[in-house]
Amino acid sequence: MNKLYTLTFLFCFSFLYSQKKELKLAQKLYRQEKVSESKETLLSNGDLILNSKDSKLISQYHLLVGQIAKSEKEFSKAFDNFKLAEGNNAIKDVLKSELEFLLYEIQTYANEVYNSGNFKEAASNYNLAFKMSPEKTDLLYYAAVSSINGNDYKNALNYYEKLKNLKYTGIVTKYYATPIETGIEKEISEVEYSLFEKSKDYENVREEDTKSVYPNIIKSIALLYDNLGMQDKAIQAVEEARRENPSDVDLILTEANINFRLGNNQRYSELVAEALKQDPSNATLYYNLGVVSSELGEKEDARNYYNKAIKLDPKMQNAYLNLVSLILEQESAIVEEMNSLGTSRAENKKYDELKLKREEIYMECVPILQKLIEIDSKSNIEAIQTLKNIYATVGDTEGFSKMKLLLEEIESK
Repeated sequence: MNKLYTLTFLFCFSFLYSQKKELKLAQKLYRQEKVSESKETLLSNGDLILNSKDSKLISQYHLLVGQIAKSEKEFSKAFDNFKLAEGNNAIKDVLKSELEFLLYEIQTYANEVYNSGNFKEAASNYNLAFKMSPEKTDLLYYAAVSSINGNDYKNALNYYEKLKNLKYTGIVTKYYATPIETGIEKEISEVEYSLFEKSKDYENVREEDTKSVYPNIIKSIALLYDNLGMQDKAIQAVEEARRENPSDVDLILTEANINFRLGNNQRYSELVAEALKQDPSNATLYYNLGVVSSELGEKEDARNYYNKAIKLDPKMQNAYLNLVSLILEQESAIVEEMNSLGTSRAENKKYDELKLKREEIYMECVPILQKLIEIDSKSNIEAIQTLKNIYATVGDTEGFSKMKLLLEEIESK
């Protein structure tokens, strides 16, 4: 019996020694930057190490797996293994350093892929960084914004809901000072702010809080619900937000837009009118009212709203386009009546009257189209084509030739 115990002990000791030896080899290979060889050594011995009862050996194994994963930008795997390695005081300092550097690498990588347009990958990494450092709520906000940009609406909604529950505002204090030498204000650091307050070389040293993003979070939640087909929740979300910020124009417009999508045009008009009271110089509001009025068949109101939008923002191209479309809508009824006429003297006279009325409609569109083309000819080829056709119809040879030449110039580039 004693011999059997001794043999078993020796076997276990030999087995444990072998696994420690293999782990040390893998660690050595990693330090020599032979990452693939280190990884292969771990793979061939991983199950045996994990099935051992040596907690220190297991924690060292997870530490190395995490280090290799970090070097290969498998950040989630690295974090999971670093967490599994906790509890071994011998590697506590190393593990702390690895976690700090991992957090830095994740944020750097997230910024890089975001700037390259890989928004879903950026969102995933910002969220992982937030998971590692929950006090850095900005990271969750970046994950939400990245998800929106990547059209990943389900995850975006999840992130924004968390931000809402956390009452995240995103408010930061910024510092400014104006060098007396230049007289031009510039943004400075908090440390500089403390120094420049007492300096004679700077004036108007001040601090200013940025605007809260909380209303935008609620707005995003409502729009995401709407986008995902959950209109009831969308309306509920925006109404809740408006109870906290009843005069917020963005929230009023969000509720208005959702109602418009739902076909509640009357409620939409009421809300836009309410927003206009808050911000009467907002050209976009008048443009939106024009769209809804047109949908409701209130053509004269729509025309007035589009003209008001153009007056407030002379470069609002969509307002010009919609105004032209609205005017040209009258043409179809005229053409239909012209085609229905016979060849009697009275009908010929009526035909000429309708033809003149049609030309008046065309001529009403001419200055609008001219202004639109003047703003941006390259983006308004359809407007140029429409104006060319109008000139052809009314017999303006010079105008026709000018538009024809302009089209050829744009198409040749």
